[in-house]
Amino acid sequence: MTSRAAAADRTAGPRPRRTLQLLADRDFGGLFWGKLVSIVGIWAFSVATAIAVFDATGSTLAVGVVAGAQFVPQLVLAPASGSWADRGDPRRQIVLGRILCLAGTGALAAWVHLAAPTGWTLAGGVLVGSLTVGLGFAVGGPAMQSVVPRLVTRDELPRAMGLNTAPMTVARVTGPVVGAALVAAVGPAAGIGAAALGQLVFLVLLGVVRIPAAAPRDRDTDYSIRAAWQHVRADKGLLLLLLVVTGVTFGAEPSITLAPALAADMGGGPALVGALTATFGGGAAAGLLVLSWFGRPERTVTMVAVGLGALTGGMALAAALGWVAAALTGFAIAGAGFTIGLTSLSTAVLLRVPEHLRGRVMAFWMICFVGFRPVASALVGTVSDAASARWAIAATVVVTAVATAAVVRYRALVRR
Repeated sequence: MTSRAAAADRTAGPRPRRTLQLLADRDFGGLFWGKLVSIVGIWAFSVATAIAVFDATGSTLAVGVVAGAQFVPQLVLAPASGSWADRGDPRRQIVLGRILCLAGTGALAAWVHLAAPTGWTLAGGVLVGSLTVGLGFAVGGPAMQSVVPRLVTRDELPRAMGLNTAPMTVARVTGPVVGAALVAAVGPAAGIGAAALGQLVFLVLLGVVRIPAAAPRDRDTDYSIRAAWQHVRADKGLLLLLLVVTGVTFGAEPSITLAPALAADMGGGPALVGALTATFGGGAAAGLLVLSWFGRPERTVTMVAVGLGALTGGMALAAALGWVAAALTGFAIAGAGFTIGLTSLSTAVLLRVPEHLRGRVMAFWMICFVGFRPVASALVGTVSDAASARWAIAATVVVTAVATAAVVRYRALVRR
């Protein structure tokens, strides 16, 4: 090696860690495995409550409302929570969020088991439990998203963000199966209780995670929510990325809100509901493999367009044909597109935002992704009740098609 090459090697910094090294890391790995167990439980909760509410009321709109309630607190509290993440102790914030999720799932499971409610009484109780879980997400979510860049290097960030999405991806495969199986074998209380257990395990694992301190706060820096919003408005590219996240929310909605109605239209029961949501999750896992092969910082916007295109095409296939095989295939393609698109959007946002703004900007990201879920779930539920589940899926396809076109246009402008 020449002296010039040796000097370049010394200044290049440490080689980016590979996937297994990141997963084995005490800090990043501890956060990853805790999220995995927690989100598997939350998906079991979502499917168990969706089945229970649909069986009790026969209304897809009711399913959409109680599912969407889980995300209502994002619209109200996420900006303040993001500001807290930029100013305060993110560990404390994450722990508090998990405690709230544990309280919501644990109390609901105990009530359903002991009181055995039926009809709209059951739906009302699930609504309260979902709101409590959503409060936990609103409190801890921005901190959880904003600390990832502190645990890895810039070159590791695309891989780390892919892994950061993996718990949600794996949970989409296993959580629905667990939730549907527990409902069929034991009852809805067991599926809800699985979520409480997941939150408890996450709290234990958080005890070993070390989160590096943020850079010292500058007295001249404005840490208000208003300052973050002004930054987003001034950066048109960042604003577009956040708006596209909302399109992903609509595109993924059929995998949970419409699954019971779509399964019923095709003559299936809880097993088909679990199969549809798990197939979406299986496609999402395949999307992670695609990102591991092609994900690079310079390809981020291209991967967003690819992901949204697959999400649109997959759901279009499920809406166009009424066969079980077509629905499963479409959900698998859409799941892959969901992971590719959402992970690439998250990476693009984090790479574009200064560190002191990450908590607040990721709070806006959460509002766009989960805060608008109540709107998305209510709209698709209304269309499904008025027409059919397939027409409701078609409505989401229109939204994601527009988002895809916007990203393609943005990519062309960036390349000029």
